[in-house]
Amino acid sequence: MTATVPPTPPPSPQDAIPGAAATAASDRVELAHGYVPDDARFANDDLLPVPVERRTWTTYNFAALWIGMAHNIPSWLLASGLVALGMDWKQAVFTIALANVIVLAPMLLTGHAGPKYGIPFPVLARASFGLRGANLPALIRAAVACAWFGIQTWIGGVGIFTLLGKVFGGWANAGEIGGQPWTLWLCFTLFWALELAIIYRGMDALRRFENWAAPFVLVGAVALLVWVAVKAGGFGPLLDQPSALGWGADFWPVFFPSLMGMIAFWATLSLNIPDFTRFGAGQRAQIWGQSLGLPTTMTFFALLSVFVTSGSQAVYGVAIWDPVQLVARTDNVFGLLFGLVTVLIATISVNIAANVVSPAYDLANLAPRFISFKGGALITGVVGVVIMPWKLTETPELYIFTWLGLVGGLLGTVAGILIADYWIVRRTVLDLADLYRPGGRYWYRGGWNWRAVAAFTGGGVLAVGGSHSAPGKGPFPADGLIPFLKPLADYGWAVGLASSLLLYVALTGRERRAGE
Repeated sequence: MTATVPPTPPPSPQDAIPGAAATAASDRVELAHGYVPDDARFANDDLLPVPVERRTWTTYNFAALWIGMAHNIPSWLLASGLVALGMDWKQAVFTIALANVIVLAPMLLTGHAGPKYGIPFPVLARASFGLRGANLPALIRAAVACAWFGIQTWIGGVGIFTLLGKVFGGWANAGEIGGQPWTLWLCFTLFWALELAIIYRGMDALRRFENWAAPFVLVGAVALLVWVAVKAGGFGPLLDQPSALGWGADFWPVFFPSLMGMIAFWATLSLNIPDFTRFGAGQRAQIWGQSLGLPTTMTFFALLSVFVTSGSQAVYGVAIWDPVQLVARTDNVFGLLFGLVTVLIATISVNIAANVVSPAYDLANLAPRFISFKGGALITGVVGVVIMPWKLTETPELYIFTWLGLVGGLLGTVAGILIADYWIVRRTVLDLADLYRPGGRYWYRGGWNWRAVAAFTGGGVLAVGGSHSAPGKGPFPADGLIPFLKPLADYGWAVGLASSLLLYVALTGRERRAGE
């Protein structure tokens, strides 16, 4: 990198962003020609803004990204979880649809900075938290992603193991290592290596993979529906099953916590969506691509899971919510292999996009001198194994109630600060060069913005302070960690987002510039 002092900005309002040049026609900003940040503590090639000529992702690319990420086994199982709580299928699909419309809003708001400035999530967080303080939200997001990567990889490995066992037979009876058949470990390891090989080739390889993976998985899901419908001669009694909750007083206490849970499913991406939108050809591409891709796909997938499960009930006399277990019921080798490939592609599609890209950038932001995007991806892969995801899936209390419940509230808190800073305080105007320069306007005090830390602390306490568990079902006191906050616990994401947003705006006094 060449050490260059950025030029003094001209007085024109159009180009009033120091060290950067704006493209007026498309409102896209890049660093001034010839200026390259040279402080290795805060910049490397992966964290620098994407040049305008490389911001080429279209509406289809973003829609395909979401279709590929939404079509996975955990998404398929969302409706079953709500039905198990007493909802009928219509209430379950409505809850999922509404949640994804709601979570789309912060997706679009934080995603705006991507096409405009070409920066990833941890660099955007520097504007509000400071150049060093941005590591706080980045590492929280990275921790969530690493755990999800390990769990999704394990789920994918188990799916491959199950279907290959039907094809070859005898796999489940293989010798055990660490309490599991060695064939299961083989499937897990090969699947893990395949995921890292794809992401190691970079974001263009991910874009190409998602472009063809999305329609393939859609075809696979529809094929599963047609197969079940043909065997069932129609759909089973599941569609006629009445709600155990009704629409009255028993429904709403279950609905609102469930809604927060469905929102939290993609709350992680509402933070780091700039990691993808930074490659966007413009705001229209990311807005339409995400709007067409996320809520529609998740709703369609929820409907598909309900119809397929209803058909399975008619065929087998029991509702089979897990698509892998359903496909495993067939003795047709072609059907098994097609299901195997579909599960493989669907799981890879969501895992590398949702759970590798983010920590790769987040870890690179922690030590740009030593960690590149590819290095961060490899670290993610290692951490995803070290956490032993097979253990996490055996103990849902540890994973859901202790860890994900807490982190879900904290992610909403970070989202509130990012939205408040970028939209309310700065009105989407950033000094692009200063996002990489110590001593600039985002240096605050020693690289930390105390306002963001205070808003994060206050919002975080409100969001997760009331965490509670039923006796014997989790690690929290039955009355909550902070008893008077217990009523807020089931609304952690929304409470965290709203409270941190208001706190941050109040502390900054609506200043457009945070230089001190």
